[in-house]
Amino acid sequence: MNRNPSYWLMKSEPDVFSIQDLKACQVTYWDGVRNYQARNYLRDGMKVGDCVLFYHSNTTKSGISGIAEVVKKGYPDDTAFNPRDDHYDPKSRPDHPTWYRVDVKFVKAFPSVISIERLRKIPGLKKMVLFRNGRLSVQPVTKKEWEIILRLGEKAQNPKAPKPRSPR
Repeated sequence: MNRNPSYWLMKSEPDVFSIQDLKACQVTYWDGVRNYQARNYLRDGMKVGDCVLFYHSNTTKSGISGIAEVVKKGYPDDTAFNPRDDHYDPKSRPDHPTWYRVDVKFVKAFPSVISIERLRKIPGLKKMVLFRNGRLSVQPVTKKEWEIILRLGEKAQNPKAPKPRSPR
């Protein structure tokens, strides 16, 4: 059954896990999310084949660094059950998990990060969740936003490419 993918933005601090780390391992689980709204996206919203913008946060050049794809839908994040793990949550139990994760695979790294400052200047991106709820580590992206950002990423690969125009 073919379906149209949904689009997402997922944040990671590059000194914890970067797009280059994902490139090296190719597929990994996205764990440690401890925000209920983000958890709901992981648990209920993300499906196999969905597209992900990989966002480097809390760094000197925060922004979108590449693309990933969801390869396994939401399932319980077992780091919450381990008292020795940084993401341990004593209220989360294997028989009634609180926290979820998905598996993602590397698709592409952009040659340079598309900075948050650059993103803020693009008219077609003004309503992104990123600018309304910047602390949310997993968030939806519209198809139009996705397309604009892909064009920005392609421009980074080909500096002579025309500037992207936002749809009206």
